[in-house]
Amino acid sequence: LSIHATQLALTVGMFLNTLTPKFYVALTGTSSLISGLILIFEWWYFRKYGTSFIEQVSVSHLRPLLGGVDSSSPSNSNTSNGEADSNRQSVSECKVWRNPLNLFRGAEYNRYTWVTGREPLTYYDMNLSAQDHQTFFTCDSDHLRPADAIMQKAWRERNPQARISAAHEALELEESSLGHNCATAYILLAEEEATTIMEAERLFKQALKAGESCYRRSQQLQHHGTQYEAQHRRDTNVLVYIKRRLAMCSRKLGRTREAVKMMRDLMKEFPLLSMFNIHENLLESLLELQNYADVQAVLAKYDDISLPKSATICYTAALLKARAVSDKFSPEAASRRGLSTAEMNAVEAIHRAVEFNPHVPKYLLEMKSLILPPEHILKRGDSEAIAYAFFHLQHWKRVEGALNLLHCTWEGTFRMIPYPLEKGHLFYPYPICTETADRELLPMFHEVSVYPKKELPFFILFTAGLCSFTAMLALLTHQFPELMGVFAKAFLSTLFAPLNFIMEKVESILPSSLWHQLTRI
Repeated sequence: LSIHATQLALTVGMFLNTLTPKFYVALTGTSSLISGLILIFEWWYFRKYGTSFIEQVSVSHLRPLLGGVDSSSPSNSNTSNGEADSNRQSVSECKVWRNPLNLFRGAEYNRYTWVTGREPLTYYDMNLSAQDHQTFFTCDSDHLRPADAIMQKAWRERNPQARISAAHEALELEESSLGHNCATAYILLAEEEATTIMEAERLFKQALKAGESCYRRSQQLQHHGTQYEAQHRRDTNVLVYIKRRLAMCSRKLGRTREAVKMMRDLMKEFPLLSMFNIHENLLESLLELQNYADVQAVLAKYDDISLPKSATICYTAALLKARAVSDKFSPEAASRRGLSTAEMNAVEAIHRAVEFNPHVPKYLLEMKSLILPPEHILKRGDSEAIAYAFFHLQHWKRVEGALNLLHCTWEGTFRMIPYPLEKGHLFYPYPICTETADRELLPMFHEVSVYPKKELPFFILFTAGLCSFTAMLALLTHQFPELMGVFAKAFLSTLFAPLNFIMEKVESILPSSLWHQLTRI
């Protein structure tokens, strides 16, 4: 053993003495080139597949030997490519939608202000509502009727008291002229002056009588000219709005079955008016009744490739699939045996929902506090997540184990999405302007949730560091070959110091004749 060690030390010493500065230049240049190629390949693979190639190979070879299964990243081989392709279309990045479940200003938003002293609605949000009211509740012929002319100005008023006073003035004018009551005046009072839901419901019922009367008159005259068509369109919007808000009053007052019937009747009577998204109100009411079969039937109609998605659609579909397996789901058991088909479907549905709106889980898991939802929401934004969780958290809590399954699997979504995250996987690219738009929609005291950032894998960072280090060595060696050669010899001498120590010990033990003979060999 001593002879072999001595021979090795002698060989290393002779090798180091024969190296020239050109060798060190070539060595560092070659290592820098190789590490750079590895970095380029790793980066390309990460951008395309969202994971490190070295890490994936290591996990796929080592994990089976250890008997583990990655339960958070199920295979997506059963995912339909049709939906992914159809959703990768050019869409408006930050289109703001009216919240289908918006609260009542007088009975709910103002009550919050009285208790906390905070304003739950931003000026931008209320301004959007004012624009909606002018679009839905006014038309060009309003100047022909004094009450409607007053209400046309009322919807433009910024001061709430001025709007309420204008609504009372319109009603008084109608009563004095023995005309039909002004439906839009009742709507404004129900929304902003009523301090309870029961009072709002009473005013909406009065609005319904006036709205039905105006709707029947304009329906008979709608084909008599452009002016009458505009009036009929306005009266239709008013009637649909009143009936929808009456259904929401019934839901808030605990008459859920009555609310479901009113919503179904409204959807049958006006099937083309999808701008109010009444089906989302219906889904929430059916979940309150725990009528999951009807929920699935509604989803089958509206969770379609050609229709726009929402957090309500995606997360309700995930809840139904989670409900089938969540009561018996255990992450430890799933890690040992792997995911069953039903569990795989549930996890994929959760991943789909999280990719559509990644802000929802933190509210459902109560990792972030809820606030009152705004009157308008941004699809896939924090505002939509608040609006969904505010009404649906109780439905997730009611399904045993659903929140546990969500907690164990939702973060796995970001390991599946290609890098950068904005590329998307099942949906069109995530809008990069959501934070700015949500900041306008949500009050200042709320911390806006932002899209999670995907961290670079360790091996890419390691390869980048190695490439930078070797490139720096190559540059220094090229500029100062003699000096770097001295440093390299000193480093290698330190590295092989144990062999030198052994060689010295052998030289002190062996006879000088035998030592010279070994050195000649």
